[in-house]
Amino acid sequence: MSSRLNVLGFVVATVLVVLAMSMFTVDQRQYALVFQLGEVKRVLSEPGLNFKVPMIQNVRYFEKRIITLDNNEPERFITSEKKNVLVDSYIKWRIVDPSLYYISVGGDEARARTRLNQTVNAGLREEFGKRTVHDVISGERDKIMEQMRAKADIDARRIGVEIVDVRLKRVELPTEVSDAVYRRMEAERKRVANELRSEGAAEAEKIRADADRQREVIVADAYRDAQKVKGEGDGKASAIYAGAFGQSPEFYAFYRSLEAYRGSFTNKNDMLVVDPSSDFFKYMKSTGRGGDKAK
Repeated sequence: MSSRLNVLGFVVATVLVVLAMSMFTVDQRQYALVFQLGEVKRVLSEPGLNFKVPMIQNVRYFEKRIITLDNNEPERFITSEKKNVLVDSYIKWRIVDPSLYYISVGGDEARARTRLNQTVNAGLREEFGKRTVHDVISGERDKIMEQMRAKADIDARRIGVEIVDVRLKRVELPTEVSDAVYRRMEAERKRVANELRSEGAAEAEKIRADADRQREVIVADAYRDAQKVKGEGDGKASAIYAGAFGQSPEFYAFYRSLEAYRGSFTNKNDMLVVDPSSDFFKYMKSTGRGGDKAK
């Protein structure tokens, strides 16, 4: 009885071991390739529980998600102007045909990366050779990336891979070239600045000269108008004086004498030497009433 139990236990254990060796699971992030004696028999892309023939068949898994290929060091390319530029780029790719991928590169991701990197670098070298520094830095950068993605994808399909994206992270001049470019740019900016300063100084002198001329014209016109107004005023004043004093010549003579006295004796220290019988003292000798002379 015990021997039968032992046999039964051995059979059950064997069945369980064989069953365990026959089962395998596929993750949703992976492809599974079932091999039989080194030949691909099945390609599983859906997640779940699957079975294989133990000891005869084996399973290998490959990444289904997008993989990023990022270069550690920037590559040096030459533009149409024969200038060197440093290009830092990355590639995003994924496996779309795991069977062809295994046949082409043996399922080795390192070999696939090398193949893709060589394809993209060759394409970038060709595209940069057609364009100037300005084009590759800003002008046609998006166009270059799109064209490179399309070209690289055609070659990548031959190994069962899809190129999702090709991006240029950084495009810049080498240090020895950028220093020379910066110095040339600085010299050009200084030349432009000096030219603008010269033009500004010339324009300022022109404005000052025009302002001085306008000032002289305005002052001359104002002086002319002032003299004209003054002459007209003097003429009117003389006419008024002549009309007023013409009505009484004696009063006019008296007024003129008073003005002469006022002008002659403005200060207490003023001294005038004159003959007392002079006409200058004519109105001082008059009593101012009845025309009698003072004694």
